[in-house]
Amino acid sequence: MESPVYKGARVLSGILPYSGPWTHTEALHLCRRSLFGAKKADLDLLKSMTMSQAVDHLLNVPVSPPAPPVKTYNNSITPTDPDNSVLPGTTWVNTLTNDGGVQSSRRNSFKNWWAGLMINQPTSIREKMVMFWHNHFATETQTIQNGIQCYLNNECIRRNALGNFKVFVKEITLDPGMLRYLNGYLNTNTAPDENYGRELQELFTVGKGVNNAMPLFTEADVKAAARVLTGWNINNTTNTFQFNANRHDTANKTFSSYYNNTVITGRTGVTAGDLELNDMLTMLFNNNDVALNICRRLYRWFVYY
Repeated sequence: MESPVYKGARVLSGILPYSGPWTHTEALHLCRRSLFGAKKADLDLLKSMTMSQAVDHLLNVPVSPPAPPVKTYNNSITPTDPDNSVLPGTTWVNTLTNDGGVQSSRRNSFKNWWAGLMINQPTSIREKMVMFWHNHFATETQTIQNGIQCYLNNECIRRNALGNFKVFVKEITLDPGMLRYLNGYLNTNTAPDENYGRELQELFTVGKGVNNAMPLFTEADVKAAARVLTGWNINNTTNTFQFNANRHDTANKTFSSYYNNTVITGRTGVTAGDLELNDMLTMLFNNNDVALNICRRLYRWFVYY
């Protein structure tokens, strides 16, 4: 039996600025798209403005980050564990622990905290954008394991949610949670790990083209990206990224014609990783497919799938 042909649905709007009426119906539609549902107070606030003012208000995200998650769980059974000094109702994000049970409790605390931020969202697009970017730069708490690093990953997304995308890509590349999740901390000159180098291109930046067609970058580009990224790992004492020059591939990295045969010069020393990462990001962002990929994703998320 022949499969039916999907013809798509009728879409009545385009990408031109909206110039129609601004009534209860349109304000509610805007709330539903930019917030996780809408309270009557949200709707009343936006209806009291012009449409342009309402959009500006939604895009004016709070400057200060929300208060961090707090301790809602029992102490470690190990008397000397540092987490035992954290009082109930105070934050644990600055206190290290080696207790696996506490880490599990912290991950639950983190998820409850994040869900609470979405439920109690301000009348701003911030929480919807945090979820959008988490869906884009996906990680899992169960793989990251470390509660502090789960929180810091979310904080990185939150900080960059409406900022410069190139800056965002660099920060998320070096985020300890991402380094853990996509094996960046295991990527060395003697055993390059291609996991992040592949996702960086296929999902995070240039994408797979229209309708997820085959990517135009090559397998050799994935291998070259992995080599650029060798040497980065995690300092679990400070929960920050660090660079080990002895684990970095110092040879030149050559990319395909898709990237205009770019050669990233291999570097040595403590700044090698940063310099080569900057060169690779410049190469990626010189490709117009990055903008097309991100615009398509934003359109599918906020307008129509």
